[in-house]
Formats: sequence, structure tokens, C-alpha cells
Amino acid sequence: MAGEDVKLRTEWKELLSAEFGKAYFVELREKVRHAYLKGAVYPPPSQIFRALELVPPAEVKVVILGQDPYHTPGVAHGLAFSTESTNSIPPSLLNMFKEIEAEYGGPINRNPDLARWATQGVLLLNASLSVASGQANSHESFGWHEFTDAVIKSLSDAKENIVFMLWGSFAGKKEVLIDWTKHLVLKSAHPSPLSAHRGFLGNGHFKAANEYLREHGRNEIDWVS
Repeated sequence: MAGEDVKLRTEWKELLSAEFGKAYFVELREKVRHAYLKGAVYPPPSQIFRALELVPPAEVKVVILGQDPYHTPGVAHGLAFSTESTNSIPPSLLNMFKEIEAEYGGPINRNPDLARWATQGVLLLNASLSVASGQANSHESFGWHEFTDAVIKSLSDAKENIVFMLWGSFAGKKEVLIDWTKHLVLKSAHPSPLSAHRGFLGNGHFKAANEYLREHGRNEIDWVS
């Protein structure tokens, strides 16, 4: 997982080139390698950088930030909040779907595989890109946060007119990485069943994102179909 062997689009390698030689990334690479050798870790190694593989930096329109991958077997597949279409809908994603249905006034495609959003320019980024089986946030100290902070800040610095959706207190702290004069930052409670009724449901974020994109000459996201 050194810079030269990271499975990553050339555009991301160029944008993040300064990170791969830093001491934290060298340590991160070794910690992740040992974790996969030692026991069950999710997602599969080939999907660690899938969120970045599906959308190049120039095409990022929306960033949705999660905390870490699902830690139960067969669920995580490299996209925050998403899972394979054959799986049941995770609880937080179900609340996201409910919010979209409320905003758009009707039923939507509830397929839990959100690759259809990613290919439109939605970066579904977890702050940690790996997790040990059954141990939520178990890799948060590995150095992933420094790397994904660099992803957020690099996008903010190099691009314009991106919508950053920061849900919950953890994601909300990332606002300091973003230039609010160039981008739209949307904050609310997390869609988790524990907090969705404290401000996520009814936040209007999905329509607000599309209004912003439209106003700035960018194609809207089809959240519905």
C-alpha cells in the first residue's frame, strides 16, 4: 500500500501524492497489512479505496462522510453507508432513503448498493477505510483519519462547488478542513436510528445539494432512481 502500489486512480494519486511518503502513511500501510494477515478485516483488501476508484477528483460533486466500514461479515464493500444489493438495508441507510422519499414525495430505489450515486459524483467516504470484524472503530488509530482528512482538504483546496454532507458530531468536526467560501457544508444529526429523529429526518439535505449544484452549473444527483 505504498504510493506506487495503491490501487487508486491516477488523478487521486496526483492530488494526494504528498501523503504517500509521510511517516504516518508508511506506518498505516504496515498496520493495515498486519491486520489483514492476523484476522478478519473489512472490506476486502481490493475494496479499501473503492470510494476513490469510482469517482475522480474532478467529478466529485457531493461528499458524504461516514465513520468506518460496517464491521459485520459480508456487509462493507468500500462505500460509506452502502452494501451489496443482496443484503438488507442497514439502519442508517434506511433513514437516508426515508429522508429522500420525504423530500421528493414518493418511493425511491431502495437498493442498498450506492454505486449508482458514486458514478454520478458522490464520494461515499469513510474516515477509516478498514475495520476488524466485530470491532467498530478498531482501526481509527491506524492513521486513516490523517489520510482521509487529506482527501477532504485537498478536494476543498483544489476544487470548487462541492457539497459536503457532515452528519453527526464526528463528521461535523471535519468542517474545519473545508473552505466554506468555495463549497456548501450541510450539517445535521446522524441518520443512525439513535439520532435520526434529532435533526437528520427533515434536514432537506438531498434537495439542498441539488439546488446548490444547479445554481453553480453542475449536474444534479439523481437520488431517486
